[in-house]
Amino acid sequence: MDNQSRPAPRTWQHGGVTAATPPTLFPRATAASEYADPPRDADAVLDGLDPEQREVALALHGPVCVLAGAGTGKTRAITHRIAYGVRAGILQPASVLAVTFTNRAAGEMRGRLRQLGAGGVQARTFHSAALRQLQYFWPKAVGGELPRLAERKVQLVAEAAARARIRLDRNELRDVTGEIEWAKVTQTVPEDYPAAAALAGRQAPRDAAEIARIYGGYEQLKRDRGVIDFEDVLLLTVGVLQDRPDIADQVRGQYQHFVVDEYQDVSPLQQRLLELWLGDRDNLCVVGDASQTIYSFTGATPDHLIDFRRRHPGATVVRLIRDYRSTPQVVHLANGLLAQARGRAAEHRLELVSQREPGPEPEYTEHPDEPAEAEGTARRIRELIAAGVSPGEIAVLYRVNAQSELYEQALADAGVPYQLRGAERFFERPEVREAGLLLRGAARAGGSDPALDDADLASQVRAVLGTRGWTPEPPAGSGAVRERWESLAALVRLAEDFARARPGAGLADLVAELDQRAAVQHAPTVDGVTLASLHAAKGLEWDAVFLVGLTEGMMPITYAKTDQQIEEERRLLYVGVTRARRHLALSWSLSRAPGGRPNRRPSRFLNGLRPGSGGSRGSGGRALTATGAGAGAVAGVERAASRPRGRRAPVRCRVCGRTLTDAGEIKLMRCEDCPCELDEALYERLRDWRAERARDLGQPAYCVFTDKTLLAIAEAVPGTASELSGISGVGRRKLDSFGADVLALCAGGEFADTAQDATEK
Repeated sequence: MDNQSRPAPRTWQHGGVTAATPPTLFPRATAASEYADPPRDADAVLDGLDPEQREVALALHGPVCVLAGAGTGKTRAITHRIAYGVRAGILQPASVLAVTFTNRAAGEMRGRLRQLGAGGVQARTFHSAALRQLQYFWPKAVGGELPRLAERKVQLVAEAAARARIRLDRNELRDVTGEIEWAKVTQTVPEDYPAAAALAGRQAPRDAAEIARIYGGYEQLKRDRGVIDFEDVLLLTVGVLQDRPDIADQVRGQYQHFVVDEYQDVSPLQQRLLELWLGDRDNLCVVGDASQTIYSFTGATPDHLIDFRRRHPGATVVRLIRDYRSTPQVVHLANGLLAQARGRAAEHRLELVSQREPGPEPEYTEHPDEPAEAEGTARRIRELIAAGVSPGEIAVLYRVNAQSELYEQALADAGVPYQLRGAERFFERPEVREAGLLLRGAARAGGSDPALDDADLASQVRAVLGTRGWTPEPPAGSGAVRERWESLAALVRLAEDFARARPGAGLADLVAELDQRAAVQHAPTVDGVTLASLHAAKGLEWDAVFLVGLTEGMMPITYAKTDQQIEEERRLLYVGVTRARRHLALSWSLSRAPGGRPNRRPSRFLNGLRPGSGGSRGSGGRALTATGAGAGAVAGVERAASRPRGRRAPVRCRVCGRTLTDAGEIKLMRCEDCPCELDEALYERLRDWRAERARDLGQPAYCVFTDKTLLAIAEAVPGTASELSGISGVGRRKLDSFGADVLALCAGGEFADTAQDATEK
């Protein structure tokens, strides 16, 4: 019987337990390469590695610490290290366990190892590896079957809170659940939570004593129902390995070599599990970058990475600093940002050296207000797309998800497709939909609600949303409660702006405006520009990155108070900068709304880097020499400073002459309530034509023209290309693409005739 038909051995690694989770994000993307011939021998595995990566690949014995900066090819280095060891006969595939933090990263690692001829190596997340061990050893260590995993932890937390007679809303529930998870990964029991949270500077969503009571009740509920949670998988595995030396020896006999990726994100509990896997051996390779520690709120700490050489005095240490992702200009800025950092992580920062050809200088842009910043960003994105950059290779990154609404609207108005990552679209968020229903109900009630009598529009909105969590001052700390408040606050600001633009407007008018905005943003998801928070962008990269909203209070965020929290905010911005391959734009606005007081300040993190803040700081002689960025970077900043700031001449209503501030009115070039001469038949023909063109292009309708632009066209009825181009929303690109069709329709042609003409051409 050949090897392929021989049944698999029934060990705890390969049989008798839950099958390995397939790398769902990897195999199909690389299916063609999986069948390519692997390197012909061990030496061929080393081909193409740079000197430092090669040093990592050859360091197969003893403790190894790889300090790998952003874009330096760390995954390539460690997968080639494993593959070289396997192909050279130094490592047995089944004796290697590589662990990381996401299924995506583990799947990518498995795929690369298969391509290199080392497919038998186990590459898993910490939880996946622990769960397999726990499933196999539980009958021997405890007896019976392993308790099932709780399907919805949050439901148990809600029940524990109810039993403790503590009322939590949906967002508080999510945040309290997060606190329980933090307590468990830091190995904090319920009675110790208040002291531990205070010591760690946690900004808890409720009183610490209340959270401790909920935490204790939650643990009791799990015991009563015979279930465990995700964190218990690690805790129980640690317990089994600590209490049963025979089982620990069996695990250590299976695995002799360990590789840990993203080591700066290891929690105390994961570190304890790793130590138990190792025992008294030192065949451990860790990879990380202290400057990319941005998840301390979940219990992650860079201390294990920073202290690695103290715990392992004879460790081999390799620094990967050759950046293959970003241009010298982007790398220079990233280095300059970290040059101002403080604290333990900053002491271990890596100064990157770009390996790419020079590119454009980073752009620094100051805007008068947030809408202008969003519109300017959308305009610049359109220019990049026109220059050949794919929309899928562009990202707009912000600090909190509530910032997305302005950019969703601006991109929709500019006809640029977009997709959100890591969050719902603004008008699809539960709290925003709930707020819309409440406002609609209040509008229907008219003057029957005493709380709304004699109040202006903005005050009415504040009163309605105040019943659902909006307060004049934001809640302390981060988390779901803060995110909910940010969304409601965005609606309050929108109402304030709407009331200023339309002094006589009521709730019904505001609800209609919200419905119109929601309709535009509910377009089908397409492959387009990515909108994401900085946290959600970790591990990703794009050709062009726009970092927006870089003002004090947002970057660093207002609730970052301690030196450690401020430095984590700086690292978060560093992660954002290093997502860019070629184009990088940084922007901020001086006020929130048009006409507001310009009292905002750019982020302190840009001091010494942005124009007008004391000159551009270098990142060290070697980096300046290697990247060639020195004087060129300063000159580029000065050029950016001399560019127009995006201030526009006032737009006046073409009917009454009033200065317009509302984006929709600016597009129409008249007040919403001023009389208009709308050619309704033309408007309907334009809508039919737009729907057909959108279907042909495979894009949502707003990418052709928005409703407001069609209304403006139907009111103006342009007769020439020059007149059409003067309408807001009709730029050069759209004039070239759609101008002939639109002018034919305006001249009286029917949609069917226009479509047929286009077909004949």
